[in-house]
Amino acid sequence: MNDSVEEKFLSLEEYHRICQFYYTEARLLDERKYQQWLGLLTENVAYVMPARHVPILDPALRETEALLDISQDTSHGLQAPLRDDNYFTLSIRVMRSFKMNSWTDNPPPRTTRLVSNIEAQYAPEGVETYSNVAIAYSRSGRDNVIYTARRQDMLRITENGIKIARRKVMLDWNIIEAPSIGLFF
Repeated sequence: MNDSVEEKFLSLEEYHRICQFYYTEARLLDERKYQQWLGLLTENVAYVMPARHVPILDPALRETEALLDISQDTSHGLQAPLRDDNYFTLSIRVMRSFKMNSWTDNPPPRTTRLVSNIEAQYAPEGVETYSNVAIAYSRSGRDNVIYTARRQDMLRITENGIKIARRKVMLDWNIIEAPSIGLFF
């Protein structure tokens, strides 16, 4: 194996630490400890959820993996993203969840997050990770929903622990029929 490729991989201890970080993040969100969750983000975080669509396949790419490349599912700036948040807007969303007149949070939904398929490797900006998340969502008087998405994160290892510097969430749905996409993925 090429030395430069091997240098990108984390040790088992580092990988375990990343996995524990994601499990802790899921628990904080499921326990509605949103202010503590904000502490897991850098102050210049970029949190994006691009809109997805069903692409028209390009015949010129026939018989290549590029024909089915997932990047074709996103709008590439042609359509507004479902979410385009920074630390400020995320903190407003957190604060709003504590308001009595927040209809999406009163009564608060019950959620259970399952994080899986975690891949992590070193990148120039920190540690780049890929993961899948399934969120079971239940709210009084509503049907139960299961959200599934893939995430691509850039993590920074700081003296205060691991922080999320960038998150891109790709919902698996192209038509949103769920009661809310205001969840933190």
